[in-house]
Parts: sequence; C-alpha cells; structure tokens
Amino acid sequence: MTKNTNDTKTIYAIEMWPIEKIKAFRKALLDWYDKEKRDLPWRRTNDPYCIWVSEIMLQQTRVDTVIPYYYNFLNKFPDIASLATAHEDVLLKAWEGLGYYSRVKNMQKAAQQIVADYNGVFPEDPKEIAKLKGIGPYTAGAVSSIAFQLPEPAVDGNVMRVMSRLFEIDADIAKPASRKIFEEIVRELIDPDRPGDFNQALMDLGSSICTPLNPRPEISPIKAFNAAYQHGTMHLYPVKSKAKKPVPMNLQGIILQNKDKEFLLEKRPKTGLLADFWTFPLLQVEPVVTDRENKIVVQTELLVAEAYPTEEVHDKNPEIAFSQIEEALTAAVAAKYQLHPIWLKAETGSVNHVFSHIKWHITGYYGRVLDAGNGTLPENCKWVSEHDFPAYAFPVPQQKMWQQFQQNTRKEFNL
Repeated sequence: MTKNTNDTKTIYAIEMWPIEKIKAFRKALLDWYDKEKRDLPWRRTNDPYCIWVSEIMLQQTRVDTVIPYYYNFLNKFPDIASLATAHEDVLLKAWEGLGYYSRVKNMQKAAQQIVADYNGVFPEDPKEIAKLKGIGPYTAGAVSSIAFQLPEPAVDGNVMRVMSRLFEIDADIAKPASRKIFEEIVRELIDPDRPGDFNQALMDLGSSICTPLNPRPEISPIKAFNAAYQHGTMHLYPVKSKAKKPVPMNLQGIILQNKDKEFLLEKRPKTGLLADFWTFPLLQVEPVVTDRENKIVVQTELLVAEAYPTEEVHDKNPEIAFSQIEEALTAAVAAKYQLHPIWLKAETGSVNHVFSHIKWHITGYYGRVLDAGNGTLPENCKWVSEHDFPAYAFPVPQQKMWQQFQQNTRKEFNL
C-alpha cells in the first residue's frame, strides 16, 4: 500500500508528486525497462536463492565479471542445503577473485540459519529476510521485490543518484543515515504490481543513463520528471562527500621454495583481511628514517598501522633499503617459520592491491630453503607443489604475486 505522501513532506521536506504523476512515472520507467532491460541469468528465475546469490555477488562487482561466477557457484552449490554444508576451502575457491570474501562466508552462515530456522526454505517475510547474516536493507528489498513481488524498496547507489536528481535532494548519499530518506521515497513510488521490475529498472537507469559522470538526461525515459534536468542543476546532484583515501602499507611477499621445488603457503587467520585464504607469507618490514638513526621495524601480523613511504626512505638513503630489509626478513622468517632461506632475488616484482581502507604495495622476495623444517612449521603453513595450487583458494593479491613471479623469475632461475 502506498504511504500517505504527506509523511515524506513532513519528515524529509520533500514534495511528493500527486498519485496521477506517480502512475505516469511508473509507466514511463517500466515501458523503457521492457524495451531496454539486459538479459541477465538471474532475471530468468524467481528462485529467491538464485536472486540472493546474484545480489551478493553484484555488490562491489561488475555485471560482466559476475556472470561466470554466478553459473559456477550455482553449479557447485545448487541450493541452500548444499551451500550450508559446503567445505570452507571449496566455498572460498568458488569465490576466488571476486574479493570482499566476508560476503560468501556470511552467505554460508545465512544458509545455515535458513536450514535451522526455516526448514531450509528461504523466508518470504522481509523482516525475516533482514535477520539473515550478511543481508542488509538493499538485499532484503531486492529479494523481497524480485522473488516474492513485494513492494519493498531496494536502494543502492544507483537508485540514490536517480532519486537525488529527480527531487533535487540535498542529503549526502555517502552517509548511511541518508538511505532512509531514499527508501521512503521509493516506497511511495514503487509499482505495487511490478515491484521487482520497478527496482531493477531504477538500477539499470542509474548504471546506463543517470550515471555518476557524464549522465545523459536528454535521452532518459523519465526526463520529464527529473527536477534537476528541468532546472539545469544536474551538476549539483547527488551530494556525496569524499571517502577517505586508503592508508598505504608496504609489504614483503616471501616466496620460498624447498629442495623438492615446493612453495611455502600460509593460511590466513579466520578473522581480518583475506581470512582463511592461502597466500605466500606476507610480512611488513619497513625501514624508518629518523633524525638520529636508521632502523628497521618488523611487523609480522599485518595489523593496520601507519605506513612509512618506501620512496622517501630511498631518497634519503639509497643504501638502506635492500641490505637492511634482507637482514630483517631473514630474522623474521627464522623467528616465525623456523626457516633459514638463501635469498636469490631481491625483488620478484611489485604488485598493488586496494581494499576499502588499505592499499597494499607488495614487493616479492625469492629464496630457497635447504632444511624445509617440516616438523617445525606453524600449523597454518605447508609446502605445496604448484601443480596442487588449483586446490587452494588464493585471494587476488596472491594471484598477482604468483603472476609476477612467473613472469620475472622463472626463466632467470630455470624453474
């Protein structure tokens, strides 16, 4: 049921359209969607499980990237029960490369909730859907409207941008508190007969025409309703404060090989960045220049800390970098892994990887170990042949390190 439009004006100071205009808006938007909508695999089903999988995958990820992952994931885990009981390594391997790995872990926890609390059947009530692990207001609205045809808003960045321009809304879309404003507006506009299509039409419009940069309102199917376009204020909306830049962090990727040509891999902790994935050991060893001395700081746990720019160190004292870092790495590897490598290459390549709040700059160091220390390795470490790498879930930084190693080091050492 459509809310009383006075609520929006009273609470949020936004003048909602009369019902005749709302109906005309719905028709213009849905007529466009019927002609222009993209043929996507998750739009060919009403199965809430499939729609849920697609929505979680599409968070922070492009549609073209998601499609093969979507097919592969459903092939491995065709239903809620199979997802709930999946082995962790198999689950992470299916998500390998998508990033934001907490998403798939939360999906499994939600699947286990559904099995335990709803007899394995995806709940239809939006309030119950919102109780599932990892499901926020947007995903709850998307599944409710698309799978169950309930008039629930699904507000993402695309939708907030469209609504900002339609009504010239000054609320900062970067602030979580602003979402409620846009949810209430969509709740009043949403087509009660086709809520899923309505929400998807807004998303498509925001990603194709009403884009963040260089929008094309003149070809928009809803240009007659767009106050910002009519008033020449498109450049002012949406209002969005700038996000903080990721903190830079310099790391060393330790690529060690034993006499059997196996590589040392380490499983990350169960919490924190890249939890439960396998990588080459990663250390944070930084030369720090002070007024009194040059010293090395060794950080082996990769905690979020203030980083020291390597470029500045090199500029001030080019002699510091490798000799001191190599010495510190040797000591750190001996202390943490009980290994004593012979370093063969100072840098196997450098890679960058950006998380939401941290930017890793990883420099690879290649060495060989004569005494592999099988009896003394930490429990989360093992020697693995590269032929067995496909069985291990590797995050993107590991994939980048391995690619650099293959390109820059293999031929040099005849590996």
